[in-house]
Amino acid sequence: MKEGLTVLGIETSCDETAVAVVADRPRPLIRANLIHSQLADHAPYGGVVPEIAARAHLDHIAGLIQRALAEADTRIDQLDGMAAAAGPGLIGGLIVGSMAAKGIAWAAQKPFFAVNHLEAHALAARLSQDVRFPYLLLLVSGGHTQLLVCAGIGRYRQLGTSRDDAAGEAFDKTAKLLGLDYPGGPAIERAAHGGDPGRFALPRPLKGREGCDFSFSGLKTAVRQIVADRAPPDPQQTADLAAAIELAICDCLLDRTANALAWFRRHYPEGMSLVAAGGVAANLRLRQRLAALAESAGLAFVAPPVALCTDNGAMIAWAGLERLRLGLVDGLDAPVRPRWPLDGAASLTSEGSALP
Repeated sequence: MKEGLTVLGIETSCDETAVAVVADRPRPLIRANLIHSQLADHAPYGGVVPEIAARAHLDHIAGLIQRALAEADTRIDQLDGMAAAAGPGLIGGLIVGSMAAKGIAWAAQKPFFAVNHLEAHALAARLSQDVRFPYLLLLVSGGHTQLLVCAGIGRYRQLGTSRDDAAGEAFDKTAKLLGLDYPGGPAIERAAHGGDPGRFALPRPLKGREGCDFSFSGLKTAVRQIVADRAPPDPQQTADLAAAIELAICDCLLDRTANALAWFRRHYPEGMSLVAAGGVAANLRLRQRLAALAESAGLAFVAPPVALCTDNGAMIAWAGLERLRLGLVDGLDAPVRPRWPLDGAASLTSEGSALP
C-alpha cells in the first residue's frame, strides 16, 4: 500500500446529499466536505419522505461531486478509491449514491467500497481524534440507538439496541407534538433553554433494569397525553416540557450506557474510550453527562465535532479509507442493503442484544 491515501465518499442514506474528499497524509485530513440539506423539502411532512429524498439526491449528486473535487484540488485519477453508503437506509437514496460511486470507480479503474453507514458513524471519532480499538460506542441517531463494542474494522459486538423507537425518532415525534421544527433533536434542545424539567413527570423506560436495551415509545405516549390534556400549550409550558423530554431521553441513554460500560470494563480491560456518535450525540447535555460517566469509569470520552455527528460524506470517505488500508475492497456488484446490522450475529430484537 502506497504512503498517503485519498478517498472520495458519498452519503445518501437518508435526507442529506453529501460528498467529501478525505486524506490520511500526514494525518487524517478533510479536504472537502459538502452537504446539501433537504430539511426544507421534508419539513412540511414532519419527517423524511423517501421518494422526495431520492429525487433530491439525483438532482444534486453530480454537482456536489464536481464541487468537492474542485475544493479538494484533486482529480479523479488522483484518488485512491471511491466509497459510498450502501446501507442501512432508504433504498432509493442508497442506489443513487452507490451507483454514482461505482460509475466513477469503474471509469477511473479505482477500488470501490460499499460502506455500512453505521460503521462510518462508529469510525468518525477516529477521523477527528486518535481513538484506538477496542472502544465502547453509543450510536444514537434518528434511526438507530445501539451500544456496541468496536474491536476493529468490521469487528463489532452489539450489547444493546432499541426495542422500538430510536432516540432521535423520539425527539422528532415529541417535537412534532409540541409544534416544534423538524428535526426534533435540535428543536427540543433550543426550546429547553429556560425550561423547568421538573414540571412534568415523564417515564424513563427500562431505567434501572439489567441489560443495555432501550425503549422510548412509552415516553412518546406520555408526552402525547400531556399535550392533549393541556392544549393549547403556552410558551413556558412548551419550554418546560421540552426540557423534561431532553432530560428523560438523556437519563435513559446514560442508564443503559452505564450498564454497558461496566460490562466493557470487565471484558475489555485494555479499552480506553467511550465514544458517542450519530446525530443525537451533538446534544450538549448528553455530551456533558457522558463525559462525566466516562471519567467516573477511568475512560476518555470522545465525540466527533458536531459537523461529523450528523450524516456527512467525510465519515463515509474515512470508513472507505480505513478499509482500503486493509485491502477490503468491494466488487461493483456489491448490493445496497436497506437493513444492515453492524453485528451480523446479533438479532435486531432485544433477545439478541442482551448482555451475555
